Amino acid sequence: MKKPVLCCLILLSILFKQTAIAQVVQRDLLTKAFSLADIKQYLIPQNQWKPFPLQVAEWAKQVPDSVRQSIIKQAEEYKDKPFTSIPASVTLEYVRNGNRVNYERLSFDKRNRLFTLVLAESMENKKRFTDAIVNGIWNICEETYWGVTAHIGSQRRGSGLPDVSDPTVDLFGAETAAVLALTDYFTGPKLDSISPLIRERITIEVNKKILNSYENEVARYGYFGNGKRTAKVNNWDPWVVSNCMTAFLLLEKNEERRAKLIVQSMSLLDLYINGLGEDGATDEGPSYWFAAGLALFDGLTMLADATNQKVTMFNHPLIKQLGSYIYQTHIDGEYFVNVADATPKIKADGVGIYRFGKAVNDKEMMRFGSWAYHHIQDNTPKVESFFKPRQLYNLATAAEVASAPQSESKLPSMYLPSVELMTARTNDNLFIASHGGNNAESHNHNDVGDFIIYADGSPVIIDAGKGTYMAITFSRDRYKLWYNTSPYHNVPLVNGIEQEPNGNAKANNVSFNTANSITTFNMDLEKAYPEKAGIKQWNRNIVVDHQKNIIKVKDSYQLTDNPQLTQTFMTVCDTDIDTPGKIVFTTEKNQKVQLAYDAADWKATKEKMALTEPHEQGLKANWNNKNVWRILLTNVSHKKIGEFGYSISKL
Repeated sequence: MKKPVLCCLILLSILFKQTAIAQVVQRDLLTKAFSLADIKQYLIPQNQWKPFPLQVAEWAKQVPDSVRQSIIKQAEEYKDKPFTSIPASVTLEYVRNGNRVNYERLSFDKRNRLFTLVLAESMENKKRFTDAIVNGIWNICEETYWGVTAHIGSQRRGSGLPDVSDPTVDLFGAETAAVLALTDYFTGPKLDSISPLIRERITIEVNKKILNSYENEVARYGYFGNGKRTAKVNNWDPWVVSNCMTAFLLLEKNEERRAKLIVQSMSLLDLYINGLGEDGATDEGPSYWFAAGLALFDGLTMLADATNQKVTMFNHPLIKQLGSYIYQTHIDGEYFVNVADATPKIKADGVGIYRFGKAVNDKEMMRFGSWAYHHIQDNTPKVESFFKPRQLYNLATAAEVASAPQSESKLPSMYLPSVELMTARTNDNLFIASHGGNNAESHNHNDVGDFIIYADGSPVIIDAGKGTYMAITFSRDRYKLWYNTSPYHNVPLVNGIEQEPNGNAKANNVSFNTANSITTFNMDLEKAYPEKAGIKQWNRNIVVDHQKNIIKVKDSYQLTDNPQLTQTFMTVCDTDIDTPGKIVFTTEKNQKVQLAYDAADWKATKEKMALTEPHEQGLKANWNNKNVWRILLTNVSHKKIGEFGYSISKL
């Protein structure tokens, strides 16, 4: 079992390696503003805090009849479906073949079914679903471990089967604690009428499996910075905290402990906030914003709600900036800028975006949330997904969002300096995004200097994105996955040497400017490559002429020897490379886009990515089963000092 343990340690290292090189500002917004005494004064007692409807009439007032009936109908389908244990052999698949999906499917399904049954019972109050609810509670409480197989390795005995004597907290264990706490909240008296042991069991198991470790073992967890206040953390922090807050706020009857846990949770949320730049950007990309920035909003919402809005940070400009990230990175329709492991298409939670915008008084964000609700969000009731408290708040707000003003955000240009990410859009809707950054960011791909191009909202030059998460994804072999490496991003390969995954591989001298209908973005890529690549200087310059509707990418370089150079362009378009000096892309909307290059410097070839491996299936989902192509320019001029230009425009 030594190899799985090592793989887990590497996983945690990859997820949280950015802590060593990140800039952290000790803002401590929450804990500096509110003391334990303040929390004790403001915190609504557990037996009086009623954040969600408990009576049929309350549900009818807040949630449309069609939505309630949809949830009840779904519960009717679940009522007689048994809750079954997950076989040990399925748990072991992660260490045997890297598969985590089969376990997660079974685990998540049980929790989603239980929550649907609970809401249906609360909404109609006919006791039709109580036995099924009890079965779900008892089955989940009987589980040895509430997390997922990929995270068992954080236990001292490593991956494989979980150790019942060593409970640890992960994303989905915290989710489970919240589900059971909400189950107690909505159906508690009915559970007591069957047996008082049921609610007692919920409290015992939530504390034993999650809250005791959350309370006493912060230094154990990399996603909490191993207890170091100088650490930069990623989405795990607010995601875990918001769910643990739900659990102890609803279950804990000892008000002293409840208040202390609030203070600890504020400190942990501060840890995440401290790692943000003043622009509020996340280096994990827009799809992770819903598990990071919006998860922070979940925690802040819970905190404000439990204190009669006395403990709040929604008036702070940094929190407003954090919210704006999601519309600043919007391209068109379902497409958002995908960096790192973010996905290119998002069924964005428009109601959550709207609620965040309303809380921070960002009208643009509210309009964008309403637009997303109407145009790209799947508007079936979102109760069978993660972030259950968020879904409850969303249920109560959906009707308001449905009638709110809406507009699709398409910014002409923007720049987020903390992550060195820019976007620009020409007057005829030719769009580019590019970034500098470093190769030790969360969920990193080795892609400093990468750029993507869209035309009329359709992908032209792409970041292929993440594949299906398996054991290899966060192992020592992460960068054997081609889509995580620089040769398969839109950057040069120099003397056969690619970028490496560390904080020293970064862009330098990064600058952005937009004025007089011209946007420019400059960065020095020399340090993005190891010394053996032989780079003395490599400057990438991007110029967007908004009026002339053209994008130019220019690379100026100096090398130590006559080089072997290639330049990649990844795409899902049909392409014509037959004419030297031109690559013609045909988009999904039949728009033709031309990339012009100097035929005296380059020879163009292309290859189709096979996408046959299990870990590659997520790439198919990213691009709706389109073929993914690598267009490769191979240098034929072999100059030590030179300049290459690529000009992109519509035809």
